Amino acid sequence: MVKFDANGLIPAIVRDAKSGAVLTLAYMNEESLAKTRESSETWFWSRSRNELWHKGATSGNTQRVVHIAEDCDGDALVITVEPAGPACHTGAFSCFEGVPPLPLDRLMSVLRDRHDKRPEKSYSAYLFNEGRDKILKKVGEEATEVVIAAKGHVRERLVSEIADLVYHLSVLMVVEGMDWADVYDELGRRER
Repeated sequence: MVKFDANGLIPAIVRDAKSGAVLTLAYMNEESLAKTRESSETWFWSRSRNELWHKGATSGNTQRVVHIAEDCDGDALVITVEPAGPACHTGAFSCFEGVPPLPLDRLMSVLRDRHDKRPEKSYSAYLFNEGRDKILKKVGEEATEVVIAAKGHVRERLVSEIADLVYHLSVLMVVEGMDWADVYDELGRRER
């Protein structure tokens, strides 16, 4: 059961459905929460303007609601959305730009940079320079090493080999113009 504070508000953390990134912290009152639920787009209560506002009504940067979760006490919400544009009034993707990216997002960012710049002495650049066939060969080798490590029942070795496989799959994904969000989407479609 949702509990509003003495001012009739509840904090709502808005996060991106694909990346999990925190986009903003806003406030909802009973009316904005009801409008969010019925329209499947975010509505908030502006504390500075003292009025209801539909996110993206002027900018076009709406947020399609995928899920609404209450915390254990019912006095805070997490709204998972698919944003149609930046969340922040400054034009930034998130109001929390200083939050470090998740490890796979950071890896993909580094790999895209290596792909574009091809620095010397970079193993990633070496793979990009060698081309798709070399990358595919490495993916196959690493997949085999995961199987061998799993058969050996040594957890540390298995973790290491899985990390190698994920790295080489990520290299392949950069070459193919893909991102882990594409994989997350496919996994989501397979949920039953």
